[in-house]
Amino acid sequence: MSSSAGSASPGVQGQALLHATLEHLRALVSFDTRNPPRAIGTGGIFDYLRERLPGFAVTVTDHGAGAVTLYAVRGKPKYLFNVHLDTVPDSPHWTRDPHVLDVAEDRAIGLGACDIKGAAAALVAVANASSGDLALLFSTDEEANDPRCIAAFLQEKPAYDAVIVAEPTRGHAVLAHRGIHSVQMRFAGQAGHASGEIKPTDSAVHQVMRWGTAALDHVDNLSHERFGGLTGLRFNIGRVEGGIKANMIAPTADVRFGFRPLPSMDPDQLLETFRTLVEPTPVDYEELFRGMSLPAGDIATAETRRLAARDIADELGVPVGNAVNFWTEAALFSQAGYIAFVYGPGDIAQAHTADEWVALDQLQTYATTIYEIVNRGSA
Repeated sequence: MSSSAGSASPGVQGQALLHATLEHLRALVSFDTRNPPRAIGTGGIFDYLRERLPGFAVTVTDHGAGAVTLYAVRGKPKYLFNVHLDTVPDSPHWTRDPHVLDVAEDRAIGLGACDIKGAAAALVAVANASSGDLALLFSTDEEANDPRCIAAFLQEKPAYDAVIVAEPTRGHAVLAHRGIHSVQMRFAGQAGHASGEIKPTDSAVHQVMRWGTAALDHVDNLSHERFGGLTGLRFNIGRVEGGIKANMIAPTADVRFGFRPLPSMDPDQLLETFRTLVEPTPVDYEELFRGMSLPAGDIATAETRRLAARDIADELGVPVGNAVNFWTEAALFSQAGYIAFVYGPGDIAQAHTADEWVALDQLQTYATTIYEIVNRGSA
């Protein structure tokens, strides 16, 4: 730790970290990293980060299709901090330029400020205010169903005691969350005139309606299941499309649905159950995206990993919060065998909204906590 950093009082240090965080956040928000279209290269925001991580061994890797990682290591850190730099597209309901940070009395407003460039900015601020061991992994493909960055990183799988993934958790360590699965399927019928008798297997649209009723009933039957404060299965039929017109029996119908299981639920069993709920079964059935729950593994393994993550959060002085319903890439690290938890500033209720914002006090607390973690071993 530098003498100047060590001599500052906690309050003064926190204010300095917040000021630096906002300066970096202003720059990070100005870079267009919307996903889609994920038109992101190895320059731009990555040039900015490279220039502001002196003393780090920095590797920038292009994984194609706008998926880029920056891996920066200083010393021999015990923990890896991961944060994604891509954002969702801005909506027409923004009342200001989404790529210009607006700092109000108690909040910073800008696209990605909450999800989750605020954490990225704080990590850069801490990197420059400290001299302790630190490992950072920035990525750009979290906001789309085409995960490449973390998968590529996990091929090498460097050793860390834990991976701390930044997402908006209001400054609490989240030890458990649901998985997420997206499925596309098609039912087939037989085209014909609708004036005659329609058998159960004739209309693809009728098959879909029976399937939907059976699926909702099945989800309702799982409402009693629990894990870490979460209950039941989250399920949504997001899109139904099929048929031609009212007096024609529908020859095909397509359905897009998703579900979010508890860590204690077997996703493969759920997939098979949804596939076979009605006869005839769908003629096409494809899982488009799979994100395992946090912690990953069977019930015993998941609970062991959850307790290990809790112990590390306690050791680092990060308050432990409740499990959440949204998915994060912490599950990918957990599935690979790491102890992982989610921790970041901001409220998920602000993520993906118009005029997205993050509270200044949460930015300051997050930056100060990370600063203390980084400098603990070098004091």
